[in-house]
Amino acid sequence: MLKSNIYTYTRVWIPDTEDVWKAAEIVKDYKEGDPVLRLKLEDETPLEYPVGPKSNPLPFLRNPDILVGENDLTALSYLHEPAVLHNLRVRFLESNAIYTYCGIVLVAINPYEQLQIYGEEVINAYSGQNMGDMDPHIFAVAEEAYKQMARDEKNQSIIVSGESGAGKTVSAKYAMRFFATVGGSASDTNVEDKVLASSPIMEAIGNAKTTRNDNSSRFGKYIQIGFNRHYHIIGANMRTYLLEKSRVVFQAEDERNYHIFYQLCASASLPEFKDLALSDAEDFTYTSLGENIFIEGVNDAEDFKKTREAFTLLGKSHDSQNSIFKVIASILHLGNVEICSDRDGESCHIARKDVHLQHFCNLLGVELQQMEHWLCHRKLATTSETYVKTMSTKQATNARDALAKHIYARMFDWIVEHINLSLQTSTKQHSFIGVLDIYGFETFEVNSFEQFCINYANEKLQQQFNSHVFKLEQEEYMKEQIPWTLIDFADNQPCIDLIEARLGILDLLDEECKVPKGTDQNWAQKLYNKHSSSAHFQKPRMSNISFIIIHFADKVSQGLLHQLFDEVQSLSIQTLYSQRKPDLFTGFTELHRMSARVKNRAENKQNRSTVPKAPNKEHRKTVGHQFRTSLHLLMDTLNATTPHYVRCIKPNDFKEAFSFDSRRAVQQLRACGVLETIRISAAGYPSRWTYPDFFNRYRVLMKKSDMTTADKKLVCKNLLETLIKPDMFQFGKTKIFFRAGQVAYLEKLRTDRFRSACIKIQKTVRGWLQRIRYRKIRKMAVTLQRYGRGYMARRYADFLRQTRAAIICQKQCRMVRERREFLRVRRAVVTIQAYAKGMFTRRIYQEFLLHHKAMIIQKNVRGWMQRKQFRRARNAAITIQCAFRRMHAKRQLKQLKIEARSAEHLKKLNTGMENKIVQLQRKMDDQVRHQACFYSEASLLITHNKTCRVVLKWRSSYLIIFSLLKRVDELERENSLLKSEKEEMNRRILQHSKSTEEEVSSVSLQSELDKERERYQNLLKEFSRLEQRYDNLKEEMSLNKPGHTRNPSNQSSLESDSNYPSVSTSEIGDTEDSIQLVDEMGIDKAAMDISLFMKLQKRVRELEQERKKLQLTVEKMEELAKRKVTEQGFIRGTADLAYNNLKRQELESENKKLKNDLNELRKTVAERASQNSSSNELQDSYNLLLSQLKSANEELDARKEEVLILRTQIVSAAQLQEKNENILSLNTTRMFHTLAVSPLICLCGVLLCFCLFFCLFWCFVVFGVCQLLEAQLQTQSRQHKDELEALHTQIELLKGDIEDKQEKLSYMMSLSPEAQVEYSVQQEITRLTNDNLDLKELVEKLEKNERKLKKQLKIYMKKVQELEAAQSSRSKPELIRQVTVQRKEKDFEGMLEYNKENEALLVKTLINDIRPNNVSGTVPCLPAYILFMCIRHADYINDDQKVESLLTSTINAIKKVLKKNNDDFEMTSFWLANTSRLLHCLKQYSGEEAFMTQNTSKQNEHCLKNFDLAEYRQVLSDLSIQIYQQLIKVAEGIIQPMIVSAMLESESIPSLAGVKPMGYRNRSSSMDMDADGPTSYTLQALIKQLGQFHNIMRDHGLDPEIIGQAVRQLFHCINAVTLNNLLLRKDVCSWSTGMQLRYNTSQLEEWLRGNNLYQSKAAATLEPIIQAAQLLQVKKKTSQDAEAICALCTALTMQQIVKILNLYTPLNEFEERVTVSFIRNIQNRLQERNDPPQLLLDTKHTFPVLFPYSPSALSLEMLHIPASLNIDFLVRV
Repeated sequence: MLKSNIYTYTRVWIPDTEDVWKAAEIVKDYKEGDPVLRLKLEDETPLEYPVGPKSNPLPFLRNPDILVGENDLTALSYLHEPAVLHNLRVRFLESNAIYTYCGIVLVAINPYEQLQIYGEEVINAYSGQNMGDMDPHIFAVAEEAYKQMARDEKNQSIIVSGESGAGKTVSAKYAMRFFATVGGSASDTNVEDKVLASSPIMEAIGNAKTTRNDNSSRFGKYIQIGFNRHYHIIGANMRTYLLEKSRVVFQAEDERNYHIFYQLCASASLPEFKDLALSDAEDFTYTSLGENIFIEGVNDAEDFKKTREAFTLLGKSHDSQNSIFKVIASILHLGNVEICSDRDGESCHIARKDVHLQHFCNLLGVELQQMEHWLCHRKLATTSETYVKTMSTKQATNARDALAKHIYARMFDWIVEHINLSLQTSTKQHSFIGVLDIYGFETFEVNSFEQFCINYANEKLQQQFNSHVFKLEQEEYMKEQIPWTLIDFADNQPCIDLIEARLGILDLLDEECKVPKGTDQNWAQKLYNKHSSSAHFQKPRMSNISFIIIHFADKVSQGLLHQLFDEVQSLSIQTLYSQRKPDLFTGFTELHRMSARVKNRAENKQNRSTVPKAPNKEHRKTVGHQFRTSLHLLMDTLNATTPHYVRCIKPNDFKEAFSFDSRRAVQQLRACGVLETIRISAAGYPSRWTYPDFFNRYRVLMKKSDMTTADKKLVCKNLLETLIKPDMFQFGKTKIFFRAGQVAYLEKLRTDRFRSACIKIQKTVRGWLQRIRYRKIRKMAVTLQRYGRGYMARRYADFLRQTRAAIICQKQCRMVRERREFLRVRRAVVTIQAYAKGMFTRRIYQEFLLHHKAMIIQKNVRGWMQRKQFRRARNAAITIQCAFRRMHAKRQLKQLKIEARSAEHLKKLNTGMENKIVQLQRKMDDQVRHQACFYSEASLLITHNKTCRVVLKWRSSYLIIFSLLKRVDELERENSLLKSEKEEMNRRILQHSKSTEEEVSSVSLQSELDKERERYQNLLKEFSRLEQRYDNLKEEMSLNKPGHTRNPSNQSSLESDSNYPSVSTSEIGDTEDSIQLVDEMGIDKAAMDISLFMKLQKRVRELEQERKKLQLTVEKMEELAKRKVTEQGFIRGTADLAYNNLKRQELESENKKLKNDLNELRKTVAERASQNSSSNELQDSYNLLLSQLKSANEELDARKEEVLILRTQIVSAAQLQEKNENILSLNTTRMFHTLAVSPLICLCGVLLCFCLFFCLFWCFVVFGVCQLLEAQLQTQSRQHKDELEALHTQIELLKGDIEDKQEKLSYMMSLSPEAQVEYSVQQEITRLTNDNLDLKELVEKLEKNERKLKKQLKIYMKKVQELEAAQSSRSKPELIRQVTVQRKEKDFEGMLEYNKENEALLVKTLINDIRPNNVSGTVPCLPAYILFMCIRHADYINDDQKVESLLTSTINAIKKVLKKNNDDFEMTSFWLANTSRLLHCLKQYSGEEAFMTQNTSKQNEHCLKNFDLAEYRQVLSDLSIQIYQQLIKVAEGIIQPMIVSAMLESESIPSLAGVKPMGYRNRSSSMDMDADGPTSYTLQALIKQLGQFHNIMRDHGLDPEIIGQAVRQLFHCINAVTLNNLLLRKDVCSWSTGMQLRYNTSQLEEWLRGNNLYQSKAAATLEPIIQAAQLLQVKKKTSQDAEAICALCTALTMQQIVKILNLYTPLNEFEERVTVSFIRNIQNRLQERNDPPQLLLDTKHTFPVLFPYSPSALSLEMLHIPASLNIDFLVRV
């Protein structure tokens, strides 16, 4: 890649005096050798930038806009100072991001504003995350340290550095807060709280306000937080460095002393502090030197309360705290002690009765005179003597200030020591994490010894930092197996040697301090002589007492020897330690012995004496030596740990919020080593890409042929070899390493490729748009032409129409005129013709009239003549007849007279008299014989009278039977009438259907009617079947009744009764068979069965009814035959035939019934035949009866064939003509009369004979038969009534159905075809719904029946067991007679009895040892039901101790089980369900009316009788809430690691997410490489896990309301974790992530709908993340967009909306960033919301759970307890 290619219309950075670096753009191509580079600034100002190979090199190149604002500075393609500065400025000002990674360094910029990014929810969000996964944060560094400590088992250190005001103390405090939260102690010692409590104490006694910082730490500290093997905090230890003691007695302008002084003064009014004699801070010298005692926004009194609370938490008693406060107050009073100068000027004194000195002495318990003396005098010791010398006012003042500093320093050390004692623990420390809060590099106009030590420490830390960074780079290259060379970096070891080496600055300083009357000049001269040749040492031109040290960051001028001499009088200290209150300074004394020597010059001289005393090594150690020793110890500790670096940057010197001063920032970046890190990274391969990420990002540069290769590594190699020089990249095992600038070049190529593709797309789209526009214009032109031509055509058509109308008008006018003329002529002709025709007609009429009159005359004349002739002939005939008769009469009279006179006549008369006499004689003889036999006949008459009486009795019985038979006949006739009415209704229905067919004339209606008929037929069959079933059941019941038996004949007669008699030709054959059977068995055997009499009687009635039915059928056929003459069509005939077939089928079904009855009769006769035979008279009567039956049977056989022929003729009659039908009907009538009458006559004779015969011999049967007949008649009458009502109801229903169907049919015919289909579908759905309801009712009935059968089965099983036991007992030999005692069954009361000693076993079995899978196939919540049944029994027996003991044991056992299985979701869900069910049972059976409304009567009987368990209900309710909370905790712990990966990282929509360059934090060195890496979860895995939770809770019988609440809580967790990670990750705030997130939330909502959980308000909890996804997708440019966003994001707070907009990152160059003005516009619009300041959602928030009352429908007495539970010791009660 050539420079000419780079510097071609690209952007660069040029130096600037104000902004350090300024952006510009090259406007003309640069060629090598050009002296000037033509640029254009951002304000369009042209600039000529001179360049040269030596004097002014080429400017730095700018990174692409897509890389600006990256989380990691090492992700930038061009790594240099302006790129780093610009990236920090953009993140700080535009995104308000104060943290940025720079390799292994976290750069923290002080915002000078309280940000809501340090809450516990933020700690939870960063906990467990890899360092590169989240946005930069101090918590990310702390989590990385904590994770590496646990993974590598190596101690860690976090080094926080920066200058005063940069935020070091706050960063260290938040790091310790993270450790205290994440690694909280496992016990209840609250060690983490104590560690955090040390912060306010140390801030109070070690922090002060400076011009740069309101809470500046004036000391360095290293805090070691100890952890055990489980990585819980067990203690801490603190080491401090270089307390700024001079601040106690001196403060610069606008600065303050340490906070503790002002806090104590602000609380001086408290009663416990009256002894301190304090007032406002303005009244004391040590607190008013800065002239500003207040800090804006700080309340000293409130801070003092926090300090006291911290002391208390650390175990400091009230007295110890008062002692500390007394020391602090004494220092304030000591500063106000006024020292007055004497006249000679060499001495001084303290004013008498100095109040402050008195308070000082009283507070410390020292003698006033001694302290007053030694404050103004000093003691000098020589070899021979010791004498006291006065001091001047200045010397005394310095001595007083030195004493104050000494006291404060000892107190500071004492507090630190006691804090360490409070944080110590007896547990062995496994590892620790150290937090180093130390000053950064400082340089001022006047630099003290403290600045020298600070810079010395920073030199050491920088050296350690450089070596660590270099080591990490080497490890990365070696791990990826790429060739590397040693990287040259600035080694500051010479500067360190200058300070700490032998005869270095510190050695010469210690030596000069030991010299009596040592001066700065002497010390400086030694330094000039020794180190003038060093490259890091310089001598100032204008000074002989100072020197310059060239540090790695800057040059620092030092001159500081006089600041080391704090002259503290030993006698003053001795006086102080010899106080009257020995307990006050006990700790101070011990620390004083171990502290470094702080002596005046006189003591130093005494140490150099030629005759020294025994030396004290402690007093030989100088401050510099002590600091060097502690620094070496610190470096050894840091080198033994894994360091993590936090560099704090101060953005401006005015403490303005979010104000960035580039010059101050660059100065600190150079000083803190950030730029050195950049330089080291840039020297190697700073840009690193994994092969998959590189392939996804730059595959647009590849060829299509390369994309087919499966090996992505090979594809990437082939691409890079064609684009970049080989020395500009290296291929590692898993990554590609690029030199600086190569990624930018690849981005440029990618952008060019996208730009060309966009141009092609735009070209195509524009062409497509133009074609659409052309088609639209063409279409419009064609449309206009069409309308124009149409208009012309319509005009021409109007012309033609008008022309044609005119012609028609002319035609009509002419026609009318001609027609009028024609009509006039026609009328005239017609008139003439009429008159002429009338004339001729009248003439003809006259002729006809005359002819008619002549004919009448002729007729009358001729009649008269004939009548006259007839009379004449008749009269002649009569005359002749009379004459002839008279003559014949005369002849007969004459003959009679002759015969009367003869003797023969008399003889005949006598013959008759003789006969009469003979007859009378015979009569007389008969009377004589009759008198002779009178006596014999008398005896016969007596016998005859007796016989008559018997006959009269039987006659009365027969009359009763006859009356009953008559009643039966009446009922049969009534039944036949009802059936005739039914047939009439069927006929009407048929007629109605026919009329409907005429109206509708559709075949579909006919088919529906056929279906209805078929359904009706099936109903009839079903009715008959059920009726038969009812009769059978009734017979079974009658058979089982004790005390009543029925002989087989009676039973047979009852069974043979039928409610539906009909014609059955087959029964005649059955009768013949029965007769034959009688012949075979014999008359004597068959005569004994009286059922034959009943059968014959019934048969007579049936034949009578059949005759009537056949007559009605004939009449109907005649009517139908008459109607069919006028009716046409095949449909009518089909309907009649169907109706006849229906009737025929009904008759056949009834015939089958009668056939069955006759078969039963035959069987009965056969059975009775085996009985005893009767007398011969019975045989004779049976012979006669059988003969008559045979004759009747023969006649019926003959009629049988006639009936079959009749049926055939009925079927074919519909096709014959009316005449043939009438003839056939007459013949049929005769045939039916013959068929019905002849058998009736025969059977009636037989029946009468049979009745008379059996009345004489079977009197003992008559009464029984009467009773049976009467009962049968009553039953039949009831059945007939019921049948009548049912038929009427059925008829009404059929009428209603037909009317409904007619209405629906008419309505459907009026609809369109589509509407007909829809309407039919709706009707079908309605029908299916009704069928389902019916089926549900049937199922419920079956289930109820099943339960009853199960109960009966249990009872029978018990009986079987008892019988088996009885049989076993019978087998004993000693029992002679076995007696079986039947046990009376009783219903269970739903209670379980147990013994008191079995309570522990019960709890162990049901709670401790049970597992959910053990009761998976039983009733849900079975343990709860069993426990409650045991409680019920204890209540039943009124044993309060048993109830209390069982409930208490149950609750404790449940708690124990849950504690043991605190991470088992299934077990927790199981016991939540059982606990809630036990609670519901206690409510349901408590007896309170509020809980009994839904109970059954049996459940109300099972209520508790003796005890009120309301208190235990409350305990169980609390326990249920605890279990629910544990359930949520377990579930959240399972799904929380899955949420971020599933919701934000997994590609639910493939190839949608983009890839951006990675920084150091995404390298493998910061990941856990021992494992396979972090587990990646998909959305389907998360949904599957939620489904498992739901299935487990549902299977355990948990209430649906509780399941809904649990799901709602889990969805809140998903929403909170997802949104928090979105707000803390810049890499996921993009348009593609918004699309993925919206899809994922829609899948979760779909899961809710699929499981009927959408009403549980769980979907509402996802509203914030849904709106966040929409916010990422909407347009963010104009004010209308801002208004739409404000209206859209109602569930997000203003801080969250602004944060997302700030984090929004385009994934390519074609997306626009959100401008700052747009974000400000959003903020202004959302000011009125008054949203809470909290940024992140609380992931620990729990919705209040509600356990609604849910009674159980389960009956306790029906509960089945499986044997697998092994609770046989429980007894059902």
